[in-house]
Amino acid sequence: MPLSEAKSDALAQVYARSLFELAEAKGGREGIEEVSSEIEEILEIARGDAKFAEFLSSRVLASEARAASLRKIFEGRVSQLTLNFLLTLNQKGRLEHLPAIGAALDDLAQERFGRVEVDVFTAAPIGPDEVRTIRERLGAVLHKEVVVHPYTDATLIGGMRLRVGDKLIDGSVATRLAKLRDRLASEGSAEVRSRFDRMIDG
Repeated sequence: MPLSEAKSDALAQVYARSLFELAEAKGGREGIEEVSSEIEEILEIARGDAKFAEFLSSRVLASEARAASLRKIFEGRVSQLTLNFLLTLNQKGRLEHLPAIGAALDDLAQERFGRVEVDVFTAAPIGPDEVRTIRERLGAVLHKEVVVHPYTDATLIGGMRLRVGDKLIDGSVATRLAKLRDRLASEGSAEVRSRFDRMIDG
């Protein structure tokens, strides 16, 4: 079964709560943020690399072989807590639930700290100043502490796409052009010309 962007479910919430409590006991808020960030980075790799996603979720690969690979890939690159958590999921055959667990972990952090995680997709990489501006503006609108995760999406012509939880807010130029094209197709060229003439005359 492939990894999926599944919403938080009962099983995911149990695992996320356990990881949340372990991280908090070890490092407080910083510990929780570290683990959450590491889980999200792993999921981002899986979203962009089909082979890695298959490696995580495949039921053909033996648990022992995958455990050895997980250690080789992540040891020294993520916290020991995150690595141990991945190994535990692997041992129990639950690695395919990692996206849902990540979502549940974010929910717990937001509930505890009054914050919201926002994924920001832009056509080109953005710098720290732009990230700070986005964070401040969204914080003013959402009335919460905003944690921005910037990503690059070469398919965007311009603008940006935001994902706040399960909600996707698309303000890219490509999307606006597509909507304009659909509107032109549905309204018909005669109506469009009529509107244009009225704008000129008025």
